[in-house]
Amino acid sequence: MLKVFVYGTLKPSGKYYKIYCQGKTINEVKCWTKGKLYDLPLGYPAMTEGEEKVYGYLLSFASFKHLSNLDKLEGYTGIDNSPLNEYERRKITVYNDDNQPIDEAWCYFMKDSAIASLNGVFLPSGWWQLKISN
Repeated sequence: MLKVFVYGTLKPSGKYYKIYCQGKTINEVKCWTKGKLYDLPLGYPAMTEGEEKVYGYLLSFASFKHLSNLDKLEGYTGIDNSPLNEYERRKITVYNDDNQPIDEAWCYFMKDSAIASLNGVFLPSGWWQLKISN
């Protein structure tokens, strides 16, 4: 089983949820993990390592076959620390509302230097939502 923690456009009702996740997941649980969350002016967020709470969803897929599509969307080549990666993928622990660990999942992280170069804005709430411009 493939488990992925999502905190941005892959969350239910997110921009890419319908394409990459809808009808493919077997379970979706709201949860959080440790990190630091940033809003990027590109219309999606990025997360780095840290000790803050980052809120999102644990998505469970029946098959690992969906991982390659997620890697492509997230700009991950499958090779750690490749200069071609936009994000790095690594395993993390996710927690429930009672702060108890509930599972391990893959998660996509961006390097601090990339977030700085993109003028990312720290989100102390730990929750990302696409801003709708008028």
